[in-house]
Amino acid sequence: MKKLKLTSLAWPIFIETALYMLLGFIDVLILSGYDDLAASSVNTANQTVSIVTIVFNVLSTASAVMISQYLGANQRSSASRIAALSITMHILLGAVVSAVLLLFDRKILILIGAEGQILDFASRYLHIVGGTIFLQAFLGAVSVIIRNHGLTKITMFVSLGMNIFNTAADVVLIPKYGVSGSAAATCVSRILGSLVLAFILFTKIEKPSIFKLLRPFPFGELKAMLKVGIPSALETFLYNLSQLVITSIVLKCLTESELVAKTYVQSITMMFYLFAVSIGQASQIIIGHLVGAGEFDEAYRQCFSSHRKAIAITLTSCAAGVLLRQQLIGLFTDDPGIIAICSNILLMNCVLELGRTTNLVVIACMRGAGDVYFPTACAVFSNWTLSVFGSYMLAVVFGLGIYGMWIALVADECVRGILMLARWKSGKWREKAIVHSRSE
Repeated sequence: MKKLKLTSLAWPIFIETALYMLLGFIDVLILSGYDDLAASSVNTANQTVSIVTIVFNVLSTASAVMISQYLGANQRSSASRIAALSITMHILLGAVVSAVLLLFDRKILILIGAEGQILDFASRYLHIVGGTIFLQAFLGAVSVIIRNHGLTKITMFVSLGMNIFNTAADVVLIPKYGVSGSAAATCVSRILGSLVLAFILFTKIEKPSIFKLLRPFPFGELKAMLKVGIPSALETFLYNLSQLVITSIVLKCLTESELVAKTYVQSITMMFYLFAVSIGQASQIIIGHLVGAGEFDEAYRQCFSSHRKAIAITLTSCAAGVLLRQQLIGLFTDDPGIIAICSNILLMNCVLELGRTTNLVVIACMRGAGDVYFPTACAVFSNWTLSVFGSYMLAVVFGLGIYGMWIALVADECVRGILMLARWKSGKWREKAIVHSRSE
């Protein structure tokens, strides 16, 4: 088995993830110069897209785990069959979601509270981007396959090209067509990205004939994909839902300055945990290969090695954030009250990032090993007991406001982090492998 290195896998994933975040930011930034309501409407429409794409995470997460384990076990044809199955199911599911968004885009936006001109703008944008969401599904499926063969630099360069094209198209199309121009730029960049990745996949990694491996249709492997994918997607969904509920709970008890500070701090700290996300995704690929090859002791050591490196980077970035907090916050506001709140929260957030980094890395390793139910069970307990209920008690009942909410968030991340480390140390993940090493 070809030995995969964490650094060579992680840094392209980091850049690719940052570029993906930048893609939406550029749309909103350029639109803000055209019309503030248009910019706000795109953000609203993209929230809808983010919610519906959770269904794709079920397939992409599972295919990532299964492909990496099959490759580690030297079962090349099985990995190819999962790749073909993943692409097929992503396209079919993407087509269904596209049809729903085409037919009910306006009703969905009304349901989440959009109205007036924002509704008109958002509906126009969602009709185009949502109606072609199958492109994003296909792009995601192919990206996962290429990354799990260790070729993370390829997907990074394709993301870079998509960003450059999207930005250039935004500059040309938005002044003339507004939100429709922005939507068109996004769609065309996805078409080009899909074509490039498909060409690479079927010339460097697989052959177009892999779809013949789906005869007879592998219902057993589809069931295995769902068993892995649904708990993993549910864990992510529960986390995002808990954050939404927390926001709704504390919305009425926070002052205007605290609400603004919350937004700014979350914008700043996004870059802190982006490193942990990339290390976690790279570790998942490596752990999947090692577990598939039966190298459990090496997988055990790799997780702790990845965790130590991620913690070191997180501590460094947090320290830089604290030292430069006045300058960072000053990019957003010059209000002394908001600056004071943000400064205090950034100090508290250092502890939160240690827990969050642990969760992002160790849970990714557990997924790579096929251990997906334990993190979901912990998410149900910790997110809703410590994070949601804790936020209500500390922020609302005890009147601690944003500081009470942040204490609850710190408790959630840290307790889950301790549970994840204990689970990995126990070795129970060794029993969760989906495939076992053998020569084809």
